[in-house]
Amino acid sequence: MDKLSSRERLGIGTVVPVTCLLLLLHFGQDVLRPIAIAAVLSLVIAPLARKLTRTGMGRTAATLVSVLLVAACVVWMSAVLAIQLVAVGAGLPQYRAAITSKVESVREVVVRPFERLEAEIRGAVPQATPTPTPAPSTRARSAARSSAPVASTEPLPVQIRQTPPSAGDLVSKLLSSLWGPIGEAGIVFILLVFILLEHESLSDRFIRVIGVAELGPTVQALSDTAQGVSRYFMSQFAVNLTFGAVVGVGLWAIGIPHAALWGSIGALLRFIPYVGVLGAAALIAVFSAAVDPGWSLVLSSLSLFVVLELLVAHVVEPQVYGHSTGLAPLAVIVSALFWGAMWGPVGLLLSTPLTLIIVVVGRYVRALEPLSILLTDAPGLTAGQRFYQRALSNNTAAIIQDAQRYLRRGTFAKYCDQVMLPGLAMAGADFQLGRIDERQRVRIDTTVVGLAESLATARLGKRPGRRRSTVSLADASLGSYLRQIRESRLGPWQGRLDVPSQSIVLCVGFGSERDELLTELLVRALRQDDVDARSVSMADPRDPAAADKSILIGTVFLAYPRQDAIEAWRAAAADMRAALPQAAMATVRLPLDESGAPEELVRASVDLILHSYSEAEAFVMQGAKASS
Repeated sequence: MDKLSSRERLGIGTVVPVTCLLLLLHFGQDVLRPIAIAAVLSLVIAPLARKLTRTGMGRTAATLVSVLLVAACVVWMSAVLAIQLVAVGAGLPQYRAAITSKVESVREVVVRPFERLEAEIRGAVPQATPTPTPAPSTRARSAARSSAPVASTEPLPVQIRQTPPSAGDLVSKLLSSLWGPIGEAGIVFILLVFILLEHESLSDRFIRVIGVAELGPTVQALSDTAQGVSRYFMSQFAVNLTFGAVVGVGLWAIGIPHAALWGSIGALLRFIPYVGVLGAAALIAVFSAAVDPGWSLVLSSLSLFVVLELLVAHVVEPQVYGHSTGLAPLAVIVSALFWGAMWGPVGLLLSTPLTLIIVVVGRYVRALEPLSILLTDAPGLTAGQRFYQRALSNNTAAIIQDAQRYLRRGTFAKYCDQVMLPGLAMAGADFQLGRIDERQRVRIDTTVVGLAESLATARLGKRPGRRRSTVSLADASLGSYLRQIRESRLGPWQGRLDVPSQSIVLCVGFGSERDELLTELLVRALRQDDVDARSVSMADPRDPAAADKSILIGTVFLAYPRQDAIEAWRAAAADMRAALPQAAMATVRLPLDESGAPEELVRASVDLILHSYSEAEAFVMQGAKASS
């Protein structure tokens, strides 16, 4: 027998535990369902119990009071719903005429056109002519009459009449139907009391199971789960309760009977994601159609429900919850389907809390990390990874669109720090390791050029055109290419020379591809803020006409040195200091630049070491405000 490969063993090692888990969830739901309900309720009630404890009440007393308050609220709401449902059931006979009229009108609009179409089709299709049956002869008729029996031997029908149930039987059936939910509710509240009383003990045991080596992440996961889920459900309870109250008042104002019942049902069903809202609206519409001979109540109730739902979903919830619950919309629907199939209606109510707990714990527990990535609404890739992936795919349009969207709330300097430079760092590392070839590297460079020029022309109010350049990416580095494009637009001096004293920010590179790119991106980031930033390369020949313009330069940014060129860089920095004694000297060491020299060797040659383009931007802008 051949040995199993590592991939096959991994597949078996994954499929078998998942299958066992699914079987346990389905067949063990009678045991697991009360535990899950009690655990979720404990996260909701724990803040109330802690507040009662801070008032001087004992821990046991605070727990019992909290649970009794919750139980009283549940019993009160159940009693109100039951009374309202009985009243609705008693009034249904008087709504029979309206219901019949609505059904007939709907049938006339929906079903009758198809019936007419079917009749027309049958009339157009020729029908087969039936073969006539020959009439029996006189002799056959007389023989049949002579052979007919005198008396009928057909059996008489037997009717079985059931004895109407007595009052005792009805009470017995009612108690037997209620015993299951009441018993499960009692088990849930008993578990809830013990979970709240042994909260710290359960946390210590869970940490012991995970292991002391994972103490920090485990404690953080428990803390985030307890606080985040508790805060979310308290907020959700408050929002849904307010929603139900407003729905009830609105339906009462419209004139729909039993408005309190429908408001309560709307608040309760809203705990079920997406489907619950639609179900509540459908129930309210059906009842409105039953009580009104016309359609005005139906349209009014649906309009009220839609307006309130849109207002709550798009205005209230983002303010209360933050941007979102942290779950992807598709993940919410899939989790509702999964838990609903496993545990029925209780699973629908618990689908969002259970999924949210999995997402929060998955941030710290490695085994649940894949589920956390799949279920959360955060993108699967970082901004830098997404930039790199789209650049490899030559999807420049998507990159430009994302950049324009980003620049509506941030600066180009932050975009370079958080998106472009991390993506280019990944590309450089993959190119050195041979994971991408020269053709792919040129494709990435072309994408960066298209992005830079698109943002520059958009800022100037011009439409980007297909301008033919005299420089090819195959002949020059990316930074040099971008710089020469900018010089062709602004002139060899990159701007006017009749500017105020010390108003120019000079970004100096030292001839390498790395220096040219970082210097050019810094110049463009500063120019986005209306700073007169210009660049120069130490590898270019010196222009004697620029020597008498040194008084115009107020700040100099030197490209951060590589570790293998620190001595040459320090000599060049000393020459720059001698040529521009009045200018502030700074350099930017980016976090992703692993080839940079230690800061101790650099600090003596400059006035300031910054660590991002955003810091460089803030430094220049602060100096501009001080000078003005």
